[in-house]
Amino acid sequence: MVISLLIKAILDPKGRMLETRASRNGQKLLFVKNFLQHPNMLGSVIPSSRFLINRLLGQVDWDRARTIVEYGPGVGTFTSHILDRMPPDARLVVVEKNEDFVRYLKSAFVDSRLYVVHGSAEDVQEELSKLKMDGADYIISGVPYTPMSKSLRARITQEACAALNPGGTVLFYQFTRTALPYLRSCFTQVNRGFEPRNIPPAYLFYCSQT
Repeated sequence: MVISLLIKAILDPKGRMLETRASRNGQKLLFVKNFLQHPNMLGSVIPSSRFLINRLLGQVDWDRARTIVEYGPGVGTFTSHILDRMPPDARLVVVEKNEDFVRYLKSAFVDSRLYVVHGSAEDVQEELSKLKMDGADYIISGVPYTPMSKSLRARITQEACAALNPGGTVLFYQFTRTALPYLRSCFTQVNRGFEPRNIPPAYLFYCSQT
């Protein structure tokens, strides 16, 4: 009941998301609304914890990160931390399928280094080509593999592998181990981690070809 009232408060009469300031309350409401409408597109109703963010982004060599791609940024929980840490001459491309999230990201983050793409992770090479970018040094993804078809899991994994620049790394966080065999089929090296201080606890996968 409470969640329903909160959702109605941020929708216009036609059920569309109202424009909101880049506030934490608006961010949370948007996240909850979209989780209830599209639960398979989001891994959890609760945004990632600072423990998960710090553990995953701790794997990034920021001195060499010039082109970073993030899949499924949602309301920008990881996005804001990536922008805070990356160099002034780096670029961040966020690829998001949900139109509400795309609108929110474009209004909430005013940063010339950020490129918000309304698209799918399975088309990352095409999207980078449109932006005249050769490839990615890092790809960061929390897009949940469990609800996907096997063919879509394979396509997204293969695209991520193909889009990496030499020496690049893909950083996945998931709430199950479903992605592991797909990652191992594409990458020569897959290291794993675990973050118990997240809700739910998260599995981490660090993937490269070296």
